[in-house]
Amino acid sequence: MSSPEINAIEGAAPEATDFANYFCTYAYLYHQKDMLEDHKRTGAYYQAVMSNRRQFQGKVVLDVGTGSGILALFAAKAGARKVYAVEATDMAVQARKLIAHNKMSDTIEVIQGTIESIELPEKVDIIISEWMGYFLLRESMLDSVLVARDKFLKPGGAMYPSHATMLLAPIRARAAQQKVQDLENSMEGWSEFIEDMRSYYQVDLAGLSDDYKKEQEQFFLHNGQWTDTHPQQMLGSGSVFKKYDLHTLTLEELKALLEEDFRMHVSDDGPVEAFCGYFDVFFKGSEENPTDNEIKLSTAPDPTGATHWGQQTFYIHPAIECASGDSLKCTIEVGRQKENHRLLNVRLHAKLEGDSELALQAKDSQPRMFTFNIE
Repeated sequence: MSSPEINAIEGAAPEATDFANYFCTYAYLYHQKDMLEDHKRTGAYYQAVMSNRRQFQGKVVLDVGTGSGILALFAAKAGARKVYAVEATDMAVQARKLIAHNKMSDTIEVIQGTIESIELPEKVDIIISEWMGYFLLRESMLDSVLVARDKFLKPGGAMYPSHATMLLAPIRARAAQQKVQDLENSMEGWSEFIEDMRSYYQVDLAGLSDDYKKEQEQFFLHNGQWTDTHPQQMLGSGSVFKKYDLHTLTLEELKALLEEDFRMHVSDDGPVEAFCGYFDVFFKGSEENPTDNEIKLSTAPDPTGATHWGQQTFYIHPAIECASGDSLKCTIEVGRQKENHRLLNVRLHAKLEGDSELALQAKDSQPRMFTFNIE
């Protein structure tokens, strides 16, 4: 079989630093495999397309960040007249091979380049994309999806997924204390290192101890961690603190600091040792072109195991002592890191409230503040 021809409608490659920070890993098949074998993820997209064939029949579809081309193939199998599959990396070459092997080259056109740099010969009826990162917003790929929507989606066209929610839940987590122990062990190792340097080379590094401690505290105590959280760890159900409608969300709103007030309810006695962050996305179509069958993809704690996104767990020390029936009045801020806009900073204020003795003892205390990075 001859190699698929490269399409003439090509765009620009990603900027070099952004490629190194983000795009490069997506150019490898092993990374595509990691995502494809997440059957909760891949299965949800398959069901969202194939259980809504009527919405795809005879339509023009744009797949933003097609990767291996799997979503473009789903759309074509559901009856799309034309699918434009846009991929910024050299994975576009593999996508063309896969699409040709599945005899869909007449329907699917792979375009290599960033979505911001390409042009299409027509508007599209549907935009499909798997843009979600850890804690929903890490990677900032949703920016590109909104650019695609504003450039290419017909009025009344549908986004797949169409809606997203971000949630936070109080959990018990024995690993929280281990993080503190790891920090103590690191500092003990530093002290031994200082003594060795003084003994071997007559150089005193003690002047760097404060900076080293700050560095280690950031690493062990202030970084969100990927976890596969079990539902039995949850001290209360997840609380939705942010909802997005991808048909109306603007790029300016998305790039602005997210700041929301919400409340987490505690349904089991504490202590709260960590907060568990996750997201859900929904395939509802648009108001003008709703789905026949709404599909939900959830990354909530699941006894059968996590999706490849897992959950983002934010360990806290000391833990928050609380009782069943209490609640945590919270304010959360989520913003982009200045050094790399695809990574996140999270700040959370939490105040214990309720009728328990523990809550009454904390009545006059100030809200606790926690800061984390999502790398």
